[in-house]
Amino acid sequence: MDDRVDRGPCDGQGAGGGPDRPAGAGPYPGAPGTAGRHGPGTSRAPSADPGLFGPGSVTWQLHSDPMMWIAGIRALYLQALHPRAMRGVTQNSDFRNDAWGRLRRTAHFVGTISYGTTEAAERAGARVRRIHRHLTATDPATGERYGVDEPALLLWVHCAEVDSYLQVLRRSGIPLTDAQADRYVAEHREGARLVGLDPALVPDTVAGLARYFAGVLPELECGPEARDVDAFLRRPPVHPLLAPARELFWRQVASLAYQALPPFAHALYGRPAPAPETVTRRLTTAGSLLRRIPARVRWQLPPRHILRAMARLGADTRPTPYTLPDGTAILDGPGRAQRGDGGDSTRWGRPG
Repeated sequence: MDDRVDRGPCDGQGAGGGPDRPAGAGPYPGAPGTAGRHGPGTSRAPSADPGLFGPGSVTWQLHSDPMMWIAGIRALYLQALHPRAMRGVTQNSDFRNDAWGRLRRTAHFVGTISYGTTEAAERAGARVRRIHRHLTATDPATGERYGVDEPALLLWVHCAEVDSYLQVLRRSGIPLTDAQADRYVAEHREGARLVGLDPALVPDTVAGLARYFAGVLPELECGPEARDVDAFLRRPPVHPLLAPARELFWRQVASLAYQALPPFAHALYGRPAPAPETVTRRLTTAGSLLRRIPARVRWQLPPRHILRAMARLGADTRPTPYTLPDGTAILDGPGRAQRGDGGDSTRWGRPG
């Protein structure tokens, strides 16, 4: 979601500061300690800052994949089903007229915390918290006014994003083991901290995410905000000259993102989706097609987070979703398994 509205501050915190723990809050059920910041076997120049996650992380590898764009649209579909969270968006911005700007800002935030320096990531988080410190929304049914940075709302936005990134990338062919998937979820407690959440309250495993969604389900509905998001994503306003591209391309992208939602989301929206195995096959096909575009071409798009990270840390830190940091069997290209050389993520095979 847009970093201007959907991620909130903690009062009195600046760059590098953590949020105050909510009164009476305990750790998220089943959540052990956080994962290491930069992962095992990371090779880098001593003076270079690897950033929040670093080349040895699962995040570094996954977030370079082009299917992240479809995952981001899935996240927006999912986030819209929480009326209380979505009011913070619609009542504080012009969603329909700035939706593309929202998606770009979200992508920029994710790119910054994934590949930027530690200072840049902390600064981005501080900016989010500062902007949201005084934003509120009002429940039209009760008149209740509440802050958009309530921990429960921030947690919903965070979990919807992490689940969407992980589900779309795995189902589109990225060869993650269950342990690597858990590590990815755990790594993103760092991102949750940046936007004002206590990491101890955030799921750090795939099973923890599933428990969270089961618990929050009674709060979800397809309200007016969700219907607006659905209508926009199915037929966004574009320049008349771009209308054919919207019909030929965008509708397919938005439809695939919708199909990738969990069954409870399809039920709430009231539109069925194909069988899960059919959706997985379509995601795999889309991933194969998008990954044929050379990474160097894709990464040239502004603001070039990945190329800047490689310039800072060295070309051998080039991310690829087919190189995963734990010494298990990896892929050096779609469908071609090989073994890592001792767990050093900077020396593993690259896609062919």
